[in-house]
Amino acid sequence: MNKNDYLRMIPKVDRLLKEEPYQELSGTYGRGFVTELIREELELLRSRILSCGDEENLSAAVEEWLRQIPVRIRDAAGFSLRRVWNATGIILHTNLGRAPLGKCQMEAAIQAMSGYCDLEYDLRTGSRGKRREHYAEIGAKVTGAEAVLAVNNNAAAVTLMLASIAAGKEVLVSRGELIEIGGHFRLPDVMEQSGAILREVGTTNRTRISDYESAITEATGAIMKVHTSNYRIFGFTEDASVEELAELGRKYHLPVLVDLGSGVLVNLEQFGLEYEPTVQETLKKGADLVCFSGDKLMGGPQAGIIAGKQSYIEKMEHHPMMRAIRPDKCTIAVLDATFREYLDENCAVKNLPVLAMLSRTEEELRMQAQKIKTILEKEGFPAIMAVESSINRMGGGSLPNEQIPGIALTLKPVGMSCLEMAEQLRGLPVPVIAHIKNEIIWLEMRTILPEETADFVCCIQKGKVL
Repeated sequence: MNKNDYLRMIPKVDRLLKEEPYQELSGTYGRGFVTELIREELELLRSRILSCGDEENLSAAVEEWLRQIPVRIRDAAGFSLRRVWNATGIILHTNLGRAPLGKCQMEAAIQAMSGYCDLEYDLRTGSRGKRREHYAEIGAKVTGAEAVLAVNNNAAAVTLMLASIAAGKEVLVSRGELIEIGGHFRLPDVMEQSGAILREVGTTNRTRISDYESAITEATGAIMKVHTSNYRIFGFTEDASVEELAELGRKYHLPVLVDLGSGVLVNLEQFGLEYEPTVQETLKKGADLVCFSGDKLMGGPQAGIIAGKQSYIEKMEHHPMMRAIRPDKCTIAVLDATFREYLDENCAVKNLPVLAMLSRTEEELRMQAQKIKTILEKEGFPAIMAVESSINRMGGGSLPNEQIPGIALTLKPVGMSCLEMAEQLRGLPVPVIAHIKNEIIWLEMRTILPEETADFVCCIQKGKVL
């Protein structure tokens, strides 16, 4: 066959529209939308044929392309942001949305988004209210702060703190704490945007309290400590504690700001992890303001949360920048629900997925993996399967040195390559995202909660992998 023969295999748009799959699609998404996508797909197919070599046999490729057009139309018509199964074992996977939300958090979001809500309306007085009131009181109760303020992420929280408190003034920061977070965002750049002036003190590996004190001048506006949540420096090191900085701040009447990054609200040592400073203890040690992320170890929505002295919080609340970085009603609803879980730590560990995943034992994970293996083997899944020990990670720039013991169900594909099976898993109705090591696919159990097991297996059973 030559190119003209292959081109004649391309059906007319009107003919396709009369076929059952396309009639169904037209009824769901609209005839105009479906017609336009069919034209685009046929034009792409035509270009593919014209660009091929004369010796190529394209019959099967053309037929497969035509079969896939309805699938691609459904994909194009669906929502861009899709749910996926995180089988990577990385709990706060930045590419997969970081902290997943629990039932109570989702219910709060749905309630806020369904119709109108009292976002900035005081139901008692019938007058205008403040959106901060929906989370501030309970947030202060959980953190032990005088007041709490939320913005859209932690980088914004740092920027707002500096802009409202130290614009045009020097802020003392240890050279060992000038961090870079994901996406090439660096603390010095954030400080520059805030209008504050960076004043580096100490060295990369050793910064003493005397280094801060010797750098204080009339131009100093604040002292800032940044918790290195996404890396660690070991060996010949020294840094000033929050207590030391708080005492120095009181001596010179300077606010002490602490960027905790990941934002821990419970003791992680109960899960067998290394010590990580909590927001509550950092405030007790004398920090005037502490900022942290909502969607990392706190297990809530994407937000930057600032907790601390009432006078500074009020100043930030009225800063012009606040209007540009304030959270929306959905974030506020989920943030409120998240703080409420922390009123009882046992509830937080049970109901917040991030903490629930951390609390799971290896025995639980092994039983879950064995259950999935038994079902898939019975269904004739095309792979040699085994239950193996593995290593999980926190991710999201949190606890960089922690290797969390995990259990995985491993798949050695039969009849296809490892990459082909991984691609097919990603093509399931709810895509399965795994990781590959030594030509074997690893499905990590820690990031698939027990109550999700049945749905996870059902997704694979009904998918095209089989």
